[in-house]
Amino acid sequence: VVKASAYAHELPHYGVQVGLTNYAAAYCTGLLLARRNLHLLKLDGVYAGQEKPDGKDYCVETVEGKPASFRCCLDVGLARTSTGANVFGALKGATDGGLNIPHGIKRFPGYDDETQKYDPKTHRDCIFGRHVAAYISELQEENEEEVLKRQFGRYLKAGLTTPDGIEAMYK
Repeated sequence: VVKASAYAHELPHYGVQVGLTNYAAAYCTGLLLARRNLHLLKLDGVYAGQEKPDGKDYCVETVEGKPASFRCCLDVGLARTSTGANVFGALKGATDGGLNIPHGIKRFPGYDDETQKYDPKTHRDCIFGRHVAAYISELQEENEEEVLKRQFGRYLKAGLTTPDGIEAMYK
């Protein structure tokens, strides 16, 4: 049963004008889905979710004397489940938005298989699109104007080429 849905093409209504297919947009879509679902169930006032996304693992806990948190399961279908895949951005957005979804951190950006350590700062950078800004800067330094225009033409047109500018769009 589908209670609520959210799609990346809706994000321009919330200020995200470009980059609707990257990890940060997947995070925003998951966050939008969580807030819609909780609003529909009248739980949005009880479970506010993560107030300031910092990349740290966040799990919703049931509030004493209130209805239980909305628990759901992630079904990735045929999507690849490699570390840093966009589906995990949607998962992180949904959990930060207040949904209770069982998960681990091993597939989030910032998790290192060799050391088995998780770096929330790396994950935060992906949530706010700083990895995109880093790649744009790299292409600018290498004078790859053709590649830059082809892949990031909409970012350039919107004036979003710095890490702070892209992060501000996702906030």
